[in-house]
Amino acid sequence: MQFLAILVMLFVGEPVALLPGDHSRSVEVDGVERGYLVHVPPQYDRASSMPVVLAFHGGGANAENMVTFSGLNEKADQAGFIVVYPEGSGRLQRMLTFNAGNCCGHAAARSIDDVAFTRLVLDDLERIANVDQRRVFATGMSNGAMMCYRLASELSDRIAAIAPVAGPMGTKDCRPGRAVSVMHFHGDADEFAPFKGGRGRGPSGTDFYSVQHSIDAWVAANGCKPTPRMTPLPDRADDGTAVKEVRYDSGRDGTEVVLVVIEGGGHTWPGREPRLRALGTSTQDISANDMMWEFFQRHPLK
Repeated sequence: MQFLAILVMLFVGEPVALLPGDHSRSVEVDGVERGYLVHVPPQYDRASSMPVVLAFHGGGANAENMVTFSGLNEKADQAGFIVVYPEGSGRLQRMLTFNAGNCCGHAAARSIDDVAFTRLVLDDLERIANVDQRRVFATGMSNGAMMCYRLASELSDRIAAIAPVAGPMGTKDCRPGRAVSVMHFHGDADEFAPFKGGRGRGPSGTDFYSVQHSIDAWVAANGCKPTPRMTPLPDRADDGTAVKEVRYDSGRDGTEVVLVVIEGGGHTWPGREPRLRALGTSTQDISANDMMWEFFQRHPLK
C-alpha cells in the first residue's frame, strides 16, 4: 500500500522537498516558463521555518552571475537563510533584465509582469520548503535593485523589507499596502546609475531617478521622521572610499529608511571585488551582506 502511494505521488507530480544545496526551479508565467535558482544552507531542517532572501541580478546579467557577484550563498550558510535568485527575461539567455518601471531592456519594453513572476516563485518555493513567511526579504543589484523597489510597492503583503544596491526606484511614486523598511546602498561616484539621477554609462538609455527621490518617496510612504541622523562609519580599508549612514527612523510599525552612501564608490556591491574594473571602486569598509542581514533581522513582516 505504501509503495502504491509513492507511485501515485510520483504520477501526480507531488513536489519533492528541497534539501540543503543548490537547485534550479521554474514556474510558468502567462504561458512562458521562467527559471530561478535556490541555495539552501546546510543547517536547513524542514521541521523549522527559515527566512528567505530574494536576490535580483543586474541588467544584462543572469541568476548564475548574481550568485558570484553578491556572495550571498556564503552569508546564507553562515547566518541560516535560503537565497533565491530569480532569472530575468530577454532574447539572450545570459543577458537578462527585469521590468522595474523605467528600466530595463527587453523586460520593460515588453511590459513583462515581474511582480507576478516573483509571487509565483514564492508560491512555488513554499510548496517545497518550510519558509518563514514573515521573513521574506529582497535585495538586488542595479536593475535588480530597482526591481526590489517595485516589489516593496506592489508586493508588500509578501516582502518584509528590501535592501537595494546601486539602483534607484524606477517609478515616480510608490503606493505600498503597508510600510516597508528600506536600506539602500549607493556609491556617489556611480557612473552607470548616477547618484543624482540622469543618464549613465551603458546601453540601457535609462533616465534614472535620483537616489534621493527613492529615499524621499519611502520616507513619506513609511511615515518616517523627515530629518535623518547621519553617522560616519569606520574607515577600515585604505581604498579611497568613505561610508556614511543616513537613517530616517520612527516610521509606522517601527519601519525605517537607511541610505548607505559610499563616497568614491562605483557601481559595485560593497564588500565584494567586481570582476570588471569599469564598474568603479568597491568599498571594503563595509559588507553589504552583513549590514543588510542585520537590517532584515530587525524588520520582519508585521
